[in-house]
Amino acid sequence: MTAFDDLEGFLAALPPQGALAGLDFGEKTIGVAISDRRRMVASPDSTIRRVKFTLDAEALLKLLTKREVTGIVLGLPRNMDGSEGPRAQATRAFARNLSRISPLPQTFWDERLSTVAAERALLEADTSRKRRAEVIDHVAAGYILQGALDRFGFLARQSGGGAA
Repeated sequence: MTAFDDLEGFLAALPPQGALAGLDFGEKTIGVAISDRRRMVASPDSTIRRVKFTLDAEALLKLLTKREVTGIVLGLPRNMDGSEGPRAQATRAFARNLSRISPLPQTFWDERLSTVAAERALLEADTSRKRRAEVIDHVAAGYILQGALDRFGFLARQSGGGAA
């Protein structure tokens, strides 16, 4: 299955209920957050240290299968002017490669400032520098996924469909 650029198409490809995964795809790590089955709340889950695509995808898909995930929201790192640079292209390439080995529907979510928001929240929680470094990627994934979940709920209310 390919990645959807439109949220409506992504939502239409999903079963009515089931957890979603949010991914913060970086050069060295993949932060993972998982939602509840009703798709209301995103929870930071774990960080996968990247090695090479096949090993990264294997670790990710094992986690997603274990958590019964039905779809993937990938953070798309746009530039502040909205354009897409090399990091966004790398994220899209990862999504294309993942779609070749996984039937899970995927979509993209503008992740501008998600890491900044995650860092701020961790600082406010008085998290140590060492602990922040350990959790920042999956906390950022939580911000990405929660933003998408909030939008899905809004779209469902607009269409009269109740919760997404």
